Amino acid sequence: MVSRSAYRAAAELAAIAAIAVAGGRGPIDLAWLRRTSSAGTDRDGGVGGALILAVGGGTIAGVSTALRELLIRHVDAGAIPGGVALLGAGNVEVVTAGVASIGGGPMGEDAIMRIQSMTKVITSVAALRLVEAGRLQFDQSLVDWLPELADRQVLRGPTAELDDTVPARRAITLRHLLTNTSGYGMVIQASPLQQAMAANGTEAGPEPPAMGAEVWLRRLAELPLAFQPGEGWRYHHSFAVLGILISRVTGRPLGTHLAEDVFGPLGMTDTALWVAEGKLDRLPAAYRHGDEGLVEIEPAGGGFYAGPSFDVSHGELVSTARDYHRFAQMLAEGGRVNGQPMISPDHLQQMTSDQVPARCKTADSFFPGFWDGMGWGFGVAVKTEGPQRGRIGWSGGLGTDFFVDPDGTVGILLTQVEMGKDMWPLVAQFQSLHEPS
Repeated sequence: MVSRSAYRAAAELAAIAAIAVAGGRGPIDLAWLRRTSSAGTDRDGGVGGALILAVGGGTIAGVSTALRELLIRHVDAGAIPGGVALLGAGNVEVVTAGVASIGGGPMGEDAIMRIQSMTKVITSVAALRLVEAGRLQFDQSLVDWLPELADRQVLRGPTAELDDTVPARRAITLRHLLTNTSGYGMVIQASPLQQAMAANGTEAGPEPPAMGAEVWLRRLAELPLAFQPGEGWRYHHSFAVLGILISRVTGRPLGTHLAEDVFGPLGMTDTALWVAEGKLDRLPAAYRHGDEGLVEIEPAGGGFYAGPSFDVSHGELVSTARDYHRFAQMLAEGGRVNGQPMISPDHLQQMTSDQVPARCKTADSFFPGFWDGMGWGFGVAVKTEGPQRGRIGWSGGLGTDFFVDPDGTVGILLTQVEMGKDMWPLVAQFQSLHEPS
């Protein structure tokens, strides 16, 4: 039986594979995509004609047409029931295709989507604002707010028994959380630690949180770290801890703080940790690919994101294309919104450049080849080589993706189909629609 963590790992690896493809690296080769697209639409919804588009002034109509056609091809191929997307610099048009649920009405451009790991960059900005307010420091111990993290024990090796540990040489810091180097994270290879995380409910799975933030952190802290803080890289869990940290530093639930400190200034009125009751008609169904096609895993207008019954400060957000564009545009415009700084230029530069030491980029830290031409800033991947050098972005496990290019171009793709081989072509082709000038 495949564990929930292995399942989530596969979904996330698919997402990152798609990002890696954009630079011609990774498990799927961009040249293959171009070859299949030159022959017209293939069975995976390949793009007919050139993939690289100019998106400067005066090309909005052309870009929107290309985006809409891309979505329609993948709807027709059965990869997604529907989707929402935008691409461009400055003023952009939101395009849609397909339906919000199988047998339901059309996908709306104001659909509120489960964005999962696209949350990480938002909580990173919230943390940076706390640093700028003097309430946090990058390299201070976090135990004053997170006493559960005191006196950490560290495994002697990745597959060591849980009691085969040594004391942590340093405390976990905000920098460790922002860079996925805290010692906590997704365990892909079979090991006692992977089994223990599955047993106590702290592994990363495809389902939303099954327990409140306080219980989740307490259970996570029962387990040893996979490596010394700052000396390795593992995906995901650091950002759940970050959400709880922000909640404790500010003395209020994460969602309340984000609404006032980030979403309010940016005008992100539909972004939250769950969908407000009066907006549930805008929440599409969620799916994964099964042996015989799409299988519903969350109903339209219902499920976990219709309103959890416990604190989800360790959880992930829902958002719309327009809302997320406001956030991404802030990054593209130097960390400013309406001329006012959201984060400082220095913090934006750190956030959008590779912050992971070379010694942490080991072959077992993520999927093979991930670090080829790729880095990690604060909450985002960073292309460090190739024609899309300087691009930042990340995907969400339910078929969402965004990027910001150095020339100010923003791309956002929102579907609600779990990442996997059936979704790779769509995300890869979307990523390939623009090459920074």
